[in-house]
Amino acid sequence: MQQGTEDIKIDHNESTGRFEACVNGQTAFVHYRYSDGGDMTLVHTEVPAALGGRGLGSILARAALEYARNRGLKVTSTCPFVTGYINRHPEYQSLLSRESD
Repeated sequence: MQQGTEDIKIDHNESTGRFEACVNGQTAFVHYRYSDGGDMTLVHTEVPAALGGRGLGSILARAALEYARNRGLKVTSTCPFVTGYINRHPEYQSLLSRESD
């Protein structure tokens, strides 16, 4: 039985700079780092092939972007997946730093 996306728990692992979802013993994540100015750069999204097609990448991208929004951070995305997510969800455009424009 597949785990529904509504049951996915996202953990913010600050020590590794990742938002993580562990499903069936495998971990999907969005990796980030902070810039010198304190803004957030979303670097990489990784979803194991066995977990593909469940929307985990989108869930993780949204969690990272909501984290930034709730803390008043600007975001730069060097991750093609997150960049695509932001392009498809205009409600996150206001989070982008000038570097991302």
